[in-house]
Amino acid sequence: MTPNMLLVSIGNTRTRLARVEDGKLQPSRVLDNADPGAAAAIVEAARAGREGGALPTLLASVNSAAAERYEAALAGAGVSVSRFGRDAPIPVRTTLDDDSTVGHDRLLDALGAFARARQACIVIDAGTAVTVDFVDGEGTFHGGVIAPGAQMMLDALHERTSALPAVRLSAEGVAPGPTPFGKTTARAMTLGVAAAVRGLVHGLIDRYSAFYGAYPRVIATGGDAALLFEGDELVEHVVPDLTLIGMHAAAALLEQIDDAGEE
Repeated sequence: MTPNMLLVSIGNTRTRLARVEDGKLQPSRVLDNADPGAAAAIVEAARAGREGGALPTLLASVNSAAAERYEAALAGAGVSVSRFGRDAPIPVRTTLDDDSTVGHDRLLDALGAFARARQACIVIDAGTAVTVDFVDGEGTFHGGVIAPGAQMMLDALHERTSALPAVRLSAEGVAPGPTPFGKTTARAMTLGVAAAVRGLVHGLIDRYSAFYGAYPRVIATGGDAALLFEGDELVEHVVPDLTLIGMHAAAALLEQIDDAGEE
């Protein structure tokens, strides 16, 4: 693995990117995919501070339209770009019936969680959708569930009813109040969808743990993870950069495989 590169994780709503310098993952930044300046910001991240060329860039995406836009901008600026699923496999064992349809973010989250924990993990990704997946003590990905994310639920309540307002998920909206009751419609909606996501996750943690015969490490990531799970009694760690950690681990594993094949 090159000791210097740019990692770009493209989600449905947001993109998170970080540089790898001397083999170490650096702090990340987040871009909104709806921002018309996002592509230029990614190009600048690849080129910033580089003499004689830009950083090679590795993409992972669950948003094809955004990925194609960003890749075109990078290629147009002379940046070398590769992409998981097309140019590089994700080195994760699975027990899935068909692993060709699983989101790359789920596999990379699993790889990142296992790379850090080195034990069985339940991995929650709370973003546009919510996924709750299980990785066993050998690092094998067993799948999990996919459910609507909190904002998607709020949007559906507004769009599928005649009176409920449009509400944005916020820290203020999900924060504990003096009573457990929503005293306004917006507050009631926000508390409801937060409870739905947390209840889903808590129920699945119990179910997965019963299947496994022990409580695995529980890790959350995604744009809404901190809002929904910071300080949660069952979620042990909120790791915003988990997909990037998985990308970094995947690149290192692929390098080891290549080196072993050359011997």
